[in-house]
Amino acid sequence: MKNSNDSALYSLTFLIIILSIVVTATGVFYTNGGKAFEVINQYGDIVKMYGDGIYAHDSYFKAPIFRGSDFTILFLAVPLLIAATIIDIKKKTLKQRLFLTSVISIFAYYSISIVFGVMYNSLHLLYIALFSACFFAMIVAMSGINYKEVEQSMTQVLPYKGIYVFLALTGAALLVAWLPDIIGALLNNRSLALIEVYTTEITYVLDMGIISPMAFICLHLLKKRNGMGYVLFEMLLTVCIIIGIMLLVQTIFQLSAGIDIPLPALITKVGSFVMLALFALYFNIRFMRAMNEQ
Repeated sequence: MKNSNDSALYSLTFLIIILSIVVTATGVFYTNGGKAFEVINQYGDIVKMYGDGIYAHDSYFKAPIFRGSDFTILFLAVPLLIAATIIDIKKKTLKQRLFLTSVISIFAYYSISIVFGVMYNSLHLLYIALFSACFFAMIVAMSGINYKEVEQSMTQVLPYKGIYVFLALTGAALLVAWLPDIIGALLNNRSLALIEVYTTEITYVLDMGIISPMAFICLHLLKKRNGMGYVLFEMLLTVCIIIGIMLLVQTIFQLSAGIDIPLPALITKVGSFVMLALFALYFNIRFMRAMNEQ
């Protein structure tokens, strides 16, 4: 599969790799010996701040989450993107291009999370550059895919009924996980419980505003055996797998920082995403096996 946009795509993926290594390594390893401190936020609540490293001005609750994300991207997603790019350069098949596109979608999710979710720090320009590279890499990668070819490549039957259930549950689970927090805040006429020093909760925006609708749109397109549906499906599966792993790592970082996470929260939120990740891994294996290499 040759594409006139290949050179642009590979240049962007190289930029994503370099920027991601710098950004995530700084988040994981940089420390300035700072100590936690307290501030009063715009709602009059006392918020404990992390005080150390690049996330010194982020809350003590959120900073370990950001560091857990950085760790996952640095040691899992970056090697995955390097491998996907090298394989795509060598083989240039439709299957490899879909894999590369899906891996780029992980970085798109991550870059949006940090560029809009992290408090301003000295890496802000790098966050913007990473977000920009991911945004345009997604456009270039998806515009270079022949969606009719994707439809024709599905030579084996997929477990569509199971896939439909998975997509419906994924879309619903993301709403069920976060919507009650917002509804509760609205009913009580107060801010979100964990808004702390932030203007919004970026996870709610991404999961309820993009991933959840994407699951339902993907379900609709797959019922029509539309090529775009298969592409979105592969992207969604890859993102779900990595997020499941990332949530586990984030939880470990939070527990290591001494943050008390109630058991019900671990079961309902972390556990549910891990289960979705396991199902996503299963369907991803089935999807890749069903696709014709030619």
